[in-house]
Amino acid sequence: MCMLSTKATCNSHGQDSSYFLGWQEYEKNPYHEVQNTKGIIQMGLAENQLSFDILESWLAKNPDAAGFKRSGESIFAELALFQDYHGLPAFKKALVDFMAEIRGNKVTFDPNHLVLTAGATSANETLIFCLANPGEAVLIPTPYYPGFDRDLKWRTGVEIVPIHCTSSNGFQITETALQEAYQAAQKRNLRVKGVLVTNPSNPLGTTMTRSELNLLLSFVEDKGIHLISDEIYSGTVFSSPSFTSVMEILKERKCDENSLMWNRVHVVYSLSKDLGLPGFRVGAIYSNDDMVVAAATKMSSFGLISSQTQYLLSAMLSDKKLTKNYISENQKRLKQRQKRLVSGLQKAGISCLKGNAGLFCWVDMRHLLRSNTFEAEMELWKKIVYEVRLNISPGSSCHCTEPGWFRVCFANLSEKTLDLAMHRLKAFVGEYFNVPDTNGRSQTNHSRRRSLTKWVFRLSFDDRSPVPGR
Repeated sequence: MCMLSTKATCNSHGQDSSYFLGWQEYEKNPYHEVQNTKGIIQMGLAENQLSFDILESWLAKNPDAAGFKRSGESIFAELALFQDYHGLPAFKKALVDFMAEIRGNKVTFDPNHLVLTAGATSANETLIFCLANPGEAVLIPTPYYPGFDRDLKWRTGVEIVPIHCTSSNGFQITETALQEAYQAAQKRNLRVKGVLVTNPSNPLGTTMTRSELNLLLSFVEDKGIHLISDEIYSGTVFSSPSFTSVMEILKERKCDENSLMWNRVHVVYSLSKDLGLPGFRVGAIYSNDDMVVAAATKMSSFGLISSQTQYLLSAMLSDKKLTKNYISENQKRLKQRQKRLVSGLQKAGISCLKGNAGLFCWVDMRHLLRSNTFEAEMELWKKIVYEVRLNISPGSSCHCTEPGWFRVCFANLSEKTLDLAMHRLKAFVGEYFNVPDTNGRSQTNHSRRRSLTKWVFRLSFDDRSPVPGR
């Protein structure tokens, strides 16, 4: 007889996804520019490590914040004692002001409608607990962040029904795709409670258009359901078109407290991506529905943000000179790093979806597949992880409907390491496209694809040597 609960023994966490398996392989053999130059380079981690120097410089100039002091006097005991789970008022005010600043102050946020959570993972799960019952469903456009299979389903018992988007229009949401997803849920006898989107998109690295946002609002209004907009990458938009929050569209549609839609739109935010602070575990839910705010606040007691973290960040985010400089400089650095990745991919004969946001590119490797199947995609992915020694995320882990797309991150590694990664990838593609036949001639595309299964990465060059073109 099993002595553990069904939840503890079930296999619905999603940990067996190739998204997580790639991480596991990286952890077994992590690249280091000195200690392990032949290791796996981590390009499956959406972390923003490009602007730590700005935050560290501010900390050096503001020792009271990091030292838990106020006007030179220690407030350690004050912060160490129990805090109400509503959060520190100063931090909530600073956070909503920062959210508004990122959105160009086109919309404002009321701190009384903000619920603090231990990261966006907790925020999304808490919202699902508030909006849906076990056995009900939310619709999510594909491709989507692989962690949603864990965050939204595992403990809540809620189902995800995909809104299938395709490369034919840059993976944008269409009316047809929305209606087909809704009908698919009905055929499964699932009651749809809402739509969840990420804007900017993870993994696409693109912002949603105004027409898409208006389409979504009209759809959820017609169906009488909720809309969750996960906007944790809102501060990473580095080129046009600019970011448009769903709250801005609500305002344009003149939705207010007298409108039914006013209470049906909810925003998730975090400082993990925009400030590069995932270890601080700072997330938030913003909702105009008082019942959602009340319930989510009670649930937040299971995942609070420490008082010390709130105090430090309230001081940091209240410095408007810092936030203005950080937002601007961080976006410039992201643009430059994304351009470097795109250039490296192009030199390897690989293209990607045109992106303007995020910490990654949605990369098109369909021409490298042995066949137009997900089996071939996994075969290619394994070659890239085990032989090229790059951890990237296959599109199938993001529920993409088309084989051959991959998410490749660029903001969690140095320029030198990024260049090395592109050097490895170019060498791989070069071998793949230039395998001679028995007569010394280059093979056809079909034969070249077959040769992929036999390709073995050559370690004759020294990974520590300068990368050509640097």
